[in-house]
Amino acid sequence: MAGVRAALTAALLVAGPAGADVLGDWTNTTLKLGADARQLPPVQSRTMAMVHVAMFEAINAVETRYAPYRVKATATPGTSAEAAAAVAAHDVLVSVFPEQTASLDAAQDIALVRVTDPAVRASSIALGQRIAAGILALRASDGWDAPNLWKPMTAPGVYIPTTLPVATSWGKVTPWVMEKGDQFHPAPPPPLNTTEWARDYNEVKAVGGRASTVRTPAQTEAANFWSVVGPALYTGATRALMSQPGRSLVQNARLLALVSMVQADALIAVFEAKYSYNLWRPITAIRDGDLDGNDATAPDLGWQPLLDNPMHPEYPCAHCINAGAVGAVLEKEFGAGKVRAFQLTSPAGQKPHSWERIGDFVDEISNARVWGGVHYRNSTVVGTAMGRKIGELAWEKQLKPLR
Repeated sequence: MAGVRAALTAALLVAGPAGADVLGDWTNTTLKLGADARQLPPVQSRTMAMVHVAMFEAINAVETRYAPYRVKATATPGTSAEAAAAVAAHDVLVSVFPEQTASLDAAQDIALVRVTDPAVRASSIALGQRIAAGILALRASDGWDAPNLWKPMTAPGVYIPTTLPVATSWGKVTPWVMEKGDQFHPAPPPPLNTTEWARDYNEVKAVGGRASTVRTPAQTEAANFWSVVGPALYTGATRALMSQPGRSLVQNARLLALVSMVQADALIAVFEAKYSYNLWRPITAIRDGDLDGNDATAPDLGWQPLLDNPMHPEYPCAHCINAGAVGAVLEKEFGAGKVRAFQLTSPAGQKPHSWERIGDFVDEISNARVWGGVHYRNSTVVGTAMGRKIGELAWEKQLKPLR
């Protein structure tokens, strides 16, 4: 569970400057509350999507630049987009974290302090409340809280480790963009008797082991940097890019909404696939390399990955599907060539990382998961490709500019 702890630690450190604008303030608040509540990454992605979509719907109802997601609302002339967005985010978060109502009420009061006109204040609050209620109604029965019914595979009386895997039913959660969780269901992983399997096995065995002598210091640092899971770093990358001059509030609200929706759908898609194929992690495969029927995979009983193993099956790579989905949206928004350099800091990394191409950002994540010893190369390729399909679908179908 170290990856979960890293994600919780990361939440505020990568979120961007506090007080920057309504989008930044309530993104920071959402990340902090998710961290404090120890939300697992799939649950945190759902929370973030609800907040970002609600803020977009509120701002867009005032600006009327894009097609709404689901909640059609008309703003009274003079309504404050920023105030309505703050109220919408507040109401969503109160529903998710009712124990934090007092602190959220205080944050909302701060957001509304500059709205001194009673009529503007009233219309802004009404709009935000109406939109939050609509988003919460849409997600009320989406299946996020289904019980964990995973059944251990063992013989009667035989001990196995007792920690349950996570997100066993997440593939059945209602998507935001996809029609259903298996819309982009991948082909099976390589059979264990193939050359492709042996290639991936031996690569991660060599470069991903805790005691690896071939992994470089830079690769080790990158693996640790991307040990952080959940929406924090992807949201941070989005905010770093959207901070360039000349962008409007509604443009940025739309981008955050799209990025959060594709992250949420990416995790639905990947967990649907993971529990369909139930592929063993490298630590299991390498210690049992004499059982896979492949003469090119020698076992190593002492092998351990550089990073702690996530508590779910290996195939496909969850970090990679998120990267592919977010990367596809960001490339549509900013271009696939060189962009203004953007930078991220991770509490698990020794230094900030920066990129001039969104594709390089996506590729680094895939490599890092192999270097960390938790994924095979094919799984990163398949996960990234699945994510790109989700990102492209969202761009083509959701929050389209009004013509």
